Amino acid sequence: MPTRDALAQARERGLDLVEVASGAVPPVCRFLDYGKYLYDQAKREKSAGKTQHHGELREVRLKVKIGDHDLALKMRRAERFLKEGDKVKLSVMFRGRENAHPEIGRALLTRVREEMSEISTVEKPPTMEGRFMNMILGPLSGKSGGAQQKQPKREPKGEPKVATSN
Repeated sequence: MPTRDALAQARERGLDLVEVASGAVPPVCRFLDYGKYLYDQAKREKSAGKTQHHGELREVRLKVKIGDHDLALKMRRAERFLKEGDKVKLSVMFRGRENAHPEIGRALLTRVREEMSEISTVEKPPTMEGRFMNMILGPLSGKSGGAQQKQPKREPKGEPKVATSN
């Protein structure tokens, strides 16, 4: 159909003439409401983005003189972030004279790294940045986003259990 006739029909219908395939011979065009088309396309892209999970960087702050229970709580939080697929930035804050002993903070981060080695990998080793010593952990690669399978409980050492039939 000639372009002039196609444009006339589009005006009669109150629609736009949109070229769909310009590389085809002859070019392929379509009658449609272009504003509605753009709106629907934007809506589809927006809803598609909701289902995707982008690995965010979540921060867990620690202090040099943190108690064991507080550390366990912070580690559980970091573990939850890793299982959700996020990266975790562990920051140890130094105040005052604590700056003179960065080895204490490094030991704390090493302890956390060892305890979380089953569910995470070190993406950035501990580095000192101003008053903070930072380390970044990432989830283990895999379909489950770093979630680990539960391992069977081991029998305590000593006498082995024997099943007897009566």
